[in-house]
Amino acid sequence: MRKKVLLLIGMIGLGVCLIIAGGKRSLIAQEEWAETEGEWEVGGYEFPVYTDINSPDNHFIPSGWMGDYGDITLDENWQENPHSGETCIKITYSAKATQGNRWAGIYWQNPANNWGTVDGGFDLTGASKLTFWARGEKGGEKAEFKVGGIRNRYSDSAVAGLGPVVLSKEWRKYEIDLKGKDMSYIIGGFCWVTNQVSNPEGCTFYLDDIKYE
Repeated sequence: MRKKVLLLIGMIGLGVCLIIAGGKRSLIAQEEWAETEGEWEVGGYEFPVYTDINSPDNHFIPSGWMGDYGDITLDENWQENPHSGETCIKITYSAKATQGNRWAGIYWQNPANNWGTVDGGFDLTGASKLTFWARGEKGGEKAEFKVGGIRNRYSDSAVAGLGPVVLSKEWRKYEIDLKGKDMSYIIGGFCWVTNQVSNPEGCTFYLDDIKYE
């Protein structure tokens, strides 16, 4: 009888452990689902905008070409001297004013080509900054960088910027301060803009490890 009681207690204990373990698995599954749906909670977690070209963590796409888009050449798979990983982004701006605007830029959007016409983006509430690494081909290249700012039927909840920045030939880390910003709905995860006045001969620069922190 005593052995049966002990066995029963052991089985109950095992059942409780399995329930607890199952509960933990459910919580993990919920967290993964929430991340997939675009919700993000602070706690030392980094939310990549764009890393290596084949990374599963690329949440925004460099699809929003603006201004003299014909002056832009984009290589998302540049393998020479990335800041980290196997690739970085190479951008060349010719300053030829192909569309007559004398400026150009690219938005990283979610989903691709979303100028606020469809529901997308991410809830990045709690993010205090966006960081990225950049360098110029020769040094002295000038560009401005931005978060948010897309306005349409669905609009970014915030806008913040940095620049104009004068790049050096060496990789350098930059950050856009997001403290106090409403980051609950971000379609335009990252953006760069430059112009003919700042780079009359055109310019080439590189970007890597763009992420929210």
